[in-house]
Amino acid sequence: MKLKSITVTIAGAALLAGCSLGDSAPSDVEAGSLAEGSDLKGASFTVGGKEFTEQLVLCEITAQALESASATVDRSCGMSGSSSVRSALESGDIDLYWEYTGTGWLTHLAETEIINDAEALYTKVDEADSAKNGIDWLAPAPANNTYAVALATETADELGLATLSDYAELAKTDPEQASFCGAAEFFGRDDGWDGLQEAYGFKVEGERVSELAAGAIYSSIDKGSPCVTGEIFATDGRVAALGLTVLEDDKQFFPVYNPSVSINSDVLKDNPDIEQVLGPIADALDDETLQALNGRVDVDGETPEQVAEDWLIEQGFAK
Repeated sequence: MKLKSITVTIAGAALLAGCSLGDSAPSDVEAGSLAEGSDLKGASFTVGGKEFTEQLVLCEITAQALESASATVDRSCGMSGSSSVRSALESGDIDLYWEYTGTGWLTHLAETEIINDAEALYTKVDEADSAKNGIDWLAPAPANNTYAVALATETADELGLATLSDYAELAKTDPEQASFCGAAEFFGRDDGWDGLQEAYGFKVEGERVSELAAGAIYSSIDKGSPCVTGEIFATDGRVAALGLTVLEDDKQFFPVYNPSVSINSDVLKDNPDIEQVLGPIADALDDETLQALNGRVDVDGETPEQVAEDWLIEQGFAK
């Protein structure tokens, strides 16, 4: 397992070194199922996205999907930070991008209520953002890129861990096996470490808790050193690549972060076929699919452009 962890790190670093913000050339995908019954010929859009792997892939999938339906697309993939992409959408510098429902609610709308029901959260985000800011949210993907707690699958099997309630019980009965790694942000958030312990009624502290850079946590829990369990993002490609088990949040503590296309309301009104083109894509993006797509970039070193094109063709969405 150690060799595989090193490979993941090197592949991811090599890819990030080759990524830059800016317009890329139009794809050569041809019309597939997404173009059936829809027509965006003559329409022009600027698609944006954040700088991390999943967003680079989603940005490119969206651009190529719209191109397959005869639209002209400019790309602003790889923008730095949620606030900068959101500002670009509000100012009209971009027309649409994939945002997460939890981020929309808690960050962009500055709401404080934690809503754990995915459908209810989406409805509230869409209605509030449309009314206040003229931004609509298309139907979200079932994938949930939320915080989660994971560990090596073989260790999970040995310890009998499947849920966070199982982990809480382990922390009480065998705290040595419940060591935890997290990033600085996770330890400082209301929906992070302290809230998790309170919700599940356990306490892990002292030398059994280690603060690491977010990217280092995956290989650390794969090796079981310096911690057995750790904080991860549920759709990260390294979850599958390293054979990690994500513990079920059986008390639904963590907020929901379903990806959804947020789009300028006027752009959607003028081009209603966008929903028909992008809706099937959202439906197809579950946790396992995003993990696989992210892994092809972070683990295998492929480009987001190639990963997007291959997936669209495999799904019959484009040719």
